[in-house]
Amino acid sequence: MTTSPDPKSPDSATPTTEPAVAEEVAAADVPARAATDVPVSAAEPAPADRSPAPDAVLDDGTFPRLVEPRSENRLALDGAWHQVAPQYVTVQFISTGAVLLIAVAAALVAALVWHLLWVWIPAGILAVILVWTLAILPRQARSIGYRLRRDDLVFRRGILWQRVVAVPYGRMQLVDITHGPLDRGFGIAQLKLVTAAAATGVTIPGLKQAAAEQLRDTLIDVAESRRTGL
Repeated sequence: MTTSPDPKSPDSATPTTEPAVAEEVAAADVPARAATDVPVSAAEPAPADRSPAPDAVLDDGTFPRLVEPRSENRLALDGAWHQVAPQYVTVQFISTGAVLLIAVAAALVAALVWHLLWVWIPAGILAVILVWTLAILPRQARSIGYRLRRDDLVFRRGILWQRVVAVPYGRMQLVDITHGPLDRGFGIAQLKLVTAAAATGVTIPGLKQAAAEQLRDTLIDVAESRRTGL
């Protein structure tokens, strides 16, 4: 004789469907979480890939475009370059013009008071050089630029004679900011990078004071991390 299972017995209880329901809910929720959860590495770039200094501060109030020589054999410029402020041209115009006026005034005094007519020869040569400097000054200022790369700072200047210098962050020993009375009056400064080799030293002129301070702090932080191997 067969006996029917006791409905009250624990062994005869019908299995519940709660685990299956939970698995279905979890499976249905996976696409939603996958669409919203973005890994940190994909959402934000690695610190080494970020620019060492904010472009908004370095490019505030600067020239819009870097001027290059027209020759096909020029040094190629790649990447994003930061430039100097237009106030640098004004300061250079004032200082160079003052030297020109002083040279002409000194030549006039020497020729009219002491009758030294030969003084017009060196004064004329100096005047021609200064006038030529004033003529090419705007274009020369727009050729000055610097670029912050992963391991070094690249500085370039010059139209007829181009100069491109790369200063490794780990070789920097001193970052100096200087600005004279005219620079302070127009809100600019120059930043000097001192390295162990004097030939690789770089002076970036015509920086806005906020840009110079930001660049100084950034270079110091990056140089310290390179020297400590972080």
